[in-house]
Amino acid sequence: MITRRDVGAMIGATALLGRTSIAEAQSGPKPAIDKDTLVIALEKEIQSLDALVTASGDSQRYALQLFDSLYGFDLKGTMIPRMATDVTVSEDGLTYTYKLRPNIRFHNGDPLTSEDVKYTTERVIDPASKSTRRPFFAPIVAAVETPDPLTVVFKLKQPDGAFLNKIAGFLFIVPKAYTSGLPNSDAFALAPVGSGPYKLKRHDVGQSLELERFEDFYGEKPGVKRLIMKMIPEGSTRVNALLTNEVDLVVQAPLNEKDRLSKTAGLKTLTNPVSAPMHVRLYSNDPSLPISKKEVRQALNHALDSNAIIRSVYHGVGKRMGTFISAYYPYGSDPGIQPFAFDQKKARELLTKAGYPNGFTTKLYSANDHSKELAEAIAAYWGQVGVKTEILRIDYAAWSRLNNTHKSGPMTITQFTNAIYDPIHPVAGSFSKNGTWSDYFNPEVEELITKLDSTVGAEKRGELFRRIGKLLHDDAAAVYITELYHLFSHKAGLRWGVQQGSGFLNLRDVAWT
Repeated sequence: MITRRDVGAMIGATALLGRTSIAEAQSGPKPAIDKDTLVIALEKEIQSLDALVTASGDSQRYALQLFDSLYGFDLKGTMIPRMATDVTVSEDGLTYTYKLRPNIRFHNGDPLTSEDVKYTTERVIDPASKSTRRPFFAPIVAAVETPDPLTVVFKLKQPDGAFLNKIAGFLFIVPKAYTSGLPNSDAFALAPVGSGPYKLKRHDVGQSLELERFEDFYGEKPGVKRLIMKMIPEGSTRVNALLTNEVDLVVQAPLNEKDRLSKTAGLKTLTNPVSAPMHVRLYSNDPSLPISKKEVRQALNHALDSNAIIRSVYHGVGKRMGTFISAYYPYGSDPGIQPFAFDQKKARELLTKAGYPNGFTTKLYSANDHSKELAEAIAAYWGQVGVKTEILRIDYAAWSRLNNTHKSGPMTITQFTNAIYDPIHPVAGSFSKNGTWSDYFNPEVEELITKLDSTVGAEKRGELFRRIGKLLHDDAAAVYITELYHLFSHKAGLRWGVQQGSGFLNLRDVAWT
């Protein structure tokens, strides 16, 4: 039996709870642990801690924290010096000379010298390392010279208009003495040593990654001493972890939570276009597959109502695409290239023309870092034109191993993070003959990619990329779905800026206020 006194006590407790909540909202939620620690909820597990081997989609969570590069990019994508103080380029574009910053040390205490830069480059080029970066360096780097401990000279086989960007976005320097003494890259991934503002403390595979501030870092030290990254694949669970004070920052919060997070007192919520086109990668080089025919690829594009997918799967946070060149790349996009119209009658006509009047059966890989509703929507639309699709839903780590070794065919849902702020990274990686993630070949595209090697300057490079974009549209080189936006939410007391136009997580300047 509830007495009047019990009721009064409950009302008093409710009033006290209300006052406490208001006070907390005004001052902002407290850190999950303390002001020396930042707890982050990640959307997927980390496959490998070797940032020179694994793909950007994997390394983008930790690379800027653990490692450093000769040059890098600020939060707006502007190239800035880091481990190097200066770079000069010869008139013929074949020699790049970097001057290293003195007194830099790696996490194990080894001093940085030009030999480390030379070794790092050669490690990427060595086929045995299985580096996803190899195609961007092996065809163009002739030699790396070390005239003195603080000077490194890259000699190129041919000019490369994006070489500066590649050095800044791809080449995370590792210590030669330590790394060369390990049996293989797997051993390095278990115990990585870099020179970034944080060093490895603990990695519980599939669960969490803990980094601690590197007190001998040469640059300005982050305001937080410890980073704890928790792998929480389920989106609503990540959000609830923030709302219940288990974490301080949520990466890739579900887009359907945007309104709720934005209205929650004490939180800051933002969307960031990541220049990572969401698309279906097609293994069109295999002549035995229906998708080797252009008409089939065009039909698959026409069969999708991408506007409806953006509304339902992405909760209105998206933008249709007509080609692979993102509108958020620094240059190269062409707003005149229109997305494929949703026209299932035309899709069926194209399938009939290609010799598949009754459609065909296919398989579609889908990693668990993307909404399962996306794969289901694609399969449903294709089914309406006779293309029966078996969805192979697997965890991200397993999918990444397949995708990095050309085993995710005949088609897979994927995105492509642009790590170097030049479209050559996603374009060559996805559509050149020897691209790490390419199972497509178009001689006209290949010719333009070759021209880009010797083309310098945003205007000239942009023109070539616009021509490539038109070819990729006309040839339906992929199934284009949407521009991708990431949703972040964090406690208002956290000072943190998102890396604009990129999927990379930059925690170099993070601090509690």
